[in-house]
Amino acid sequence: MVVHVGGIAYHVVATERDGQWLARADDSEKPVGLEASGPTEAVAIQRLTEWLAWQHEHAAALQALQAVERVYHRTIALSAFANATRGPDANALQRESLDAIEAARIRLDGIRARQPRGT
Repeated sequence: MVVHVGGIAYHVVATERDGQWLARADDSEKPVGLEASGPTEAVAIQRLTEWLAWQHEHAAALQALQAVERVYHRTIALSAFANATRGPDANALQRESLDAIEAARIRLDGIRARQPRGT
């Protein structure tokens, strides 16, 4: 079975062991993520699919946080050369960058709080 998450096609295989179903995924090159278990094949695949979707969202949020952190660091570095009489206020730019970091961090924390359990 193929599952598409975030533009990536994952090959998903579910196998039954001792009355429990285990689902795993690969991206045609290597295994991805973890095994998900369930009482039925459908439940195991659903749990794995939910985890893959969460992982994709988590990775995107982490990249977004890292991007705004880089902007903040550039803002700090450039503020050392800012001319107080021309251009935007360096302190205001730093506050804006910090606000963007905080918003990205809160989003990432919210996604982390929704991490699927029981896989």
